[in-house]
Amino acid sequence: MNADRLALWAALLGLLCSASAPTQTVRIDAAAKGEPFPHVWEKAFGSGRAALSLRESWRRNLDTVRAAAGVEYVRFHAIFHDENGVYSRDKEGKPVYNFNQTDRIYDGLLQHGVRPYVELSFMPRQLAAGPVFHPFWYRPIVSPPADYRAWGDLVEAFARHLVARYGIDEVAGWYFEVWNEPNLDFWAGEPKFDTYMRLYEASAAALKRVSPRLRVGGPATAQAAWTGRFLNECAQRNLPADFVSTHVYANDRPLDVFGVDGPVDRRTMLPRALEKVFQEVRRSARPATPIHWSEFNASYMNEPEVTDSSYIGPWLAETIAAARGRTELMSFWTFSDDFEEQGIFQSPFYGGFGLINPLGIPKASFHVFRLLHLLGDEFLPGGESNALVTRRRDGRIVVALWNYAEPGQAGPDRTFTLTGAPAGAALIHRVDPEHSSAYERWKQMGSPRSVSPEQQRELEAVAAPAPPERCSVGGGKLTVTVPAHGLAVVELGVH
Repeated sequence: MNADRLALWAALLGLLCSASAPTQTVRIDAAAKGEPFPHVWEKAFGSGRAALSLRESWRRNLDTVRAAAGVEYVRFHAIFHDENGVYSRDKEGKPVYNFNQTDRIYDGLLQHGVRPYVELSFMPRQLAAGPVFHPFWYRPIVSPPADYRAWGDLVEAFARHLVARYGIDEVAGWYFEVWNEPNLDFWAGEPKFDTYMRLYEASAAALKRVSPRLRVGGPATAQAAWTGRFLNECAQRNLPADFVSTHVYANDRPLDVFGVDGPVDRRTMLPRALEKVFQEVRRSARPATPIHWSEFNASYMNEPEVTDSSYIGPWLAETIAAARGRTELMSFWTFSDDFEEQGIFQSPFYGGFGLINPLGIPKASFHVFRLLHLLGDEFLPGGESNALVTRRRDGRIVVALWNYAEPGQAGPDRTFTLTGAPAGAALIHRVDPEHSSAYERWKQMGSPRSVSPEQQRELEAVAAPAPPERCSVGGGKLTVTVPAHGLAVVELGVH
């Protein structure tokens, strides 16, 4: 092939690539009136179980996440688990309450700058109707109480102790959620809804006896279940419900969430579930009740290509765009891979839910939250799909751009042209397979199940925040190309 024909083939190939690569224009009107855009997605984070919070590594990871995102609350299971020694009986069968361990747990949260999102669970063995264990590694008891009044007494004693220790003004800023996922195997009562409502009634009454300012809610269901039914039942029985809470994961089955067998894929599960629950609550007898998603993630399974990779960036950006105006609080499950529901970790990257892996190495998901924290608290028009335009309190326009592709699958780059960009420079922050993704480097190492000190240092270097690109904006235009599984957050008007 001579040089001329080679040049012709190269030109044709360039045209083909240009034709196949998606392009998109994002029109920015910096003077447009904005709408509120609270950062609901970073307001709370989940953890495994309460006792994990006593670990130095857990608290160090919390500090790291809190420095990068706006976390206000942490929620975990099992504050009443027997490993915390909360409940026993004396020789005469009278209850003995012991809150020394829970004090250490909540003292630690407050000292590290976050408040508890209290999940009232699980059942102390001496209060349980029977020894019904959940299969989690730490074996929580998911039985109903043998005596619902005794359960209420425990909740009341617990709340009185919290108020005495921390003061009503502090504790009134917490949330108290009754149990966890009672529609699944986390609750052995039958029928599930009716017995859960007995537990809720006993819990809510106990908290309100301590102070009407204590905020209680539920049903903390999996699969976006029971929200409207729960509020209607509360209204019928005249029970308090300061918020309604539920969970959803992007790989939940459509049949479980919507009652139909598809077509809802991982990309659209969260947006559709958010809308379903929003409409359900608005149609209920308590339509103004705040909605909490007290657990959410892109997977409830251990899928490294989902939760360890940069896939989470485009997925989360689309989720928060859909969440605008549909919820008051979301709690990402979880902030750390200090987590033992399935036992001790067996690999540095195993598809853990957290933002920081078991070795303390920030994952791509950590940097995704760090970048999305840069967004403003005013939503501006112009974003449409794959883009989100915001204005920050300092007046700077901040735009999120993303390129969604299914987990583990390749895809073409997506090129965005931003028009109407304010004068000045732009800072482009990135998370993608080539930026701040230690998982990709670990795979290049051969996916070792344990890493050497040298490999650890190499992974830590990759996981360090990538410095932003600085570029000039010419004539109000800026072009940004984002690879598949990539998220770019662009700060405009930088001087």
